[in-house]
Amino acid sequence: MSSSDDGSEGNSVDMISSKKEYDEQNNVNNITEGIDSVVLNDMSTCAACGKEGNNNDMNTCNKCKSVKYCNAACKKKHRKKHKKECEKRVTELHDEQLFKEVEPEECPICFLILPGIKDTTFKSCCGKIICNGCNYSMVMSEGKDLCAFCRMPPSNTSDEQIKRIKKLMESGNSEAFNQLAGHYAQGTCGLSQNWAKANELMLKAGELGCAGAYFNLGCSYRDGDADVEIDMRKARHYFELAAMEGNVSARYNLGFLEYGNLQRAYKHFILAAKAGDEECLDAVKQGFMKGIVTKDEYASTLRAYYERQQEMKSDSRDKAEASDMFNRQWYARTEED
Repeated sequence: MSSSDDGSEGNSVDMISSKKEYDEQNNVNNITEGIDSVVLNDMSTCAACGKEGNNNDMNTCNKCKSVKYCNAACKKKHRKKHKKECEKRVTELHDEQLFKEVEPEECPICFLILPGIKDTTFKSCCGKIICNGCNYSMVMSEGKDLCAFCRMPPSNTSDEQIKRIKKLMESGNSEAFNQLAGHYAQGTCGLSQNWAKANELMLKAGELGCAGAYFNLGCSYRDGDADVEIDMRKARHYFELAAMEGNVSARYNLGFLEYGNLQRAYKHFILAAKAGDEECLDAVKQGFMKGIVTKDEYASTLRAYYERQQEMKSDSRDKAEASDMFNRQWYARTEED
């Protein structure tokens, strides 16, 4: 007796066909829902008149970026009503950026996190910032003072040093702008001291991504000079830009500028301490002893500080720090640069 005699084969085919149709319909429904979802996500409502429109065609608030309008007229009409909410959101966005932890820079040779500025050297030959551990290893292995990255010898004259820096500036090297600014600020390498010119170069360096330049610019406006008037508003602004780029010295300064608001002040100290700054760790300790910083905050900061110290540690860096001869050579070379 064949299985087809009782109609079971026909039923099986029907079931397979039905399942196939069911799956196809489900796929169609899923695709349709996905399209509907995209369409809905691309739609916004005008904050002034409530009219719906496509996101790409809407007019966004220039400051807070959180509300949209169907046209410029609605934006202008709603401005007064939106002002308070807008300012609040702008402040929130600013603080989110200001108090965000930043990924640290690494030495381009050993790939360890770069230590403080006194333990690194800027190389005008290749434009790299190299840790003293790698510089020390280069001197010890080759027996001569060559760049650990590109093997070029250091510049012999001030003119050659300035020429190298300007060549790097042509390729957009941010640290090169900062270095030339430093020479104008101090009147070194044959340049006349000119703080106004130095500030101009620092600003350019900062815009290109050099956090140290923004820090130096903040110090310039904080301290003032014959060419630059003291301006604490600008000083704070540039310290904040430097902190957003990961400069811990800027956070240290901001901590003291924020002493009218201890919670904000200690946010800066905690972030800088976690990034490995010893002075800020001391400030956090004082905050803990005064009851401003909680026990958990102090404990987590202490752990992060020691973890960062370990991440910056190496045998070659320890040897470089212990080498008085190497340090004397490095400081003399830095002053010439």
